[in-house]
Amino acid sequence: MIDIVASDLDFSPIHERMQFYVDENILSCCNTLIMRGLDVLDFKTYGYMDLESKRPLTGDAIFRVYSNTKLVTSVAAMMLYEEGKFALDDPLAKHLPLLANLSVLRGDADSIEVVEPLKLEPTIAHLMSHSAGFSYGFVDPTSVIDQGYAQAGLAGLTGAIKNLESLVARLADLPLADQPGTRWRYSFSTDILARLVEVWSGEKFSAFLKRRILDPLGMHDTDFFVPEKKRDRFTAMYAPTDMLQPMQGGLVKVDDPYETSFSDPPSFEPGGHGLVSTASDYLSFVRMLVNGGEWNGARLLQPETLTLMRTNRLPSGARVRFVMELPGTTFGLGFALKESLAQDEPPGAQGEYHWGGIAGTHSCMAPKANLTMMCFTQRMPGFLHPFSADFKRLAYQIAGQD
Repeated sequence: MIDIVASDLDFSPIHERMQFYVDENILSCCNTLIMRGLDVLDFKTYGYMDLESKRPLTGDAIFRVYSNTKLVTSVAAMMLYEEGKFALDDPLAKHLPLLANLSVLRGDADSIEVVEPLKLEPTIAHLMSHSAGFSYGFVDPTSVIDQGYAQAGLAGLTGAIKNLESLVARLADLPLADQPGTRWRYSFSTDILARLVEVWSGEKFSAFLKRRILDPLGMHDTDFFVPEKKRDRFTAMYAPTDMLQPMQGGLVKVDDPYETSFSDPPSFEPGGHGLVSTASDYLSFVRMLVNGGEWNGARLLQPETLTLMRTNRLPSGARVRFVMELPGTTFGLGFALKESLAQDEPPGAQGEYHWGGIAGTHSCMAPKANLTMMCFTQRMPGFLHPFSADFKRLAYQIAGQD
């Protein structure tokens, strides 16, 4: 379980606000964690493992962390970068020959066949910053590119893909959405990166993660599936009855812990959204990041590599946009970066690096404020929901950063 260091701070405003979301049937469950330096000041659970039984959420509950997986995959890649397996400016085709003949969808295209040549070969750095030109197939279903992805069986999280190699093969047959290095577009990039980890390491992706990251950090509940003996710790996932009213109560179950796609080891191990984890496990990963690349006696990365990952890689004027624009946000090698503050954001938020999962698992590290904030729920979709903004705003206020 998570050890809490004594603090004279009053976290009750956070507790009351998160409990409000559960009481109003907006969230089925939630946990929140606040850390100063490497010390946990507050950790609390709210709500239920599932709404049907009303069994209280446990501190060791297992969550579908979806795109929090991307941070783990990015660290895996940069561990191999430190070993000299690649250079950030290497063209993708140097390591994945299947991607040697890419084209780009023309700006005025009305079908997936209307393309133009590449002006620049996409690189590893482009891939890690979501600026290589790939898409996801679900962010804008009305767009020509995402319709093409759907027709190719790449409908985002639900695509029936055999393995990482076959994903790359399907993407090789499609044009890029944009010229590489010109804009940020949420995409399968981190799944391609997972395939590169396999190529560089000579191991299956899950085997590399287990040997080099999960076991060394003591993340024994983090995997691509939930074994039967742990199923009673797996949370149910819900969706709102009205997607257009985020503050309106009402939830419907969309994934049951005992009847789930996470019940067996998958053949396709997506580096972009595949992992399940617990607050305690993910805290170990986050502590490694905050501690300059080392935790639990294991050094995964050098501090200068993490600095490199927290350096903007997008061209001037490029915007990070997923459903809605993230104001003042740029992107490094796997992390979103708070480059400039909105009017209502505290000075300590400058330089945040973060990302979250689509079902509402958020982690945010703020070096200037010496704070780390984690908030996990299972609401699909939960990314960018007001509950996470409320949590972060209150965390800064309580820590004296308002």
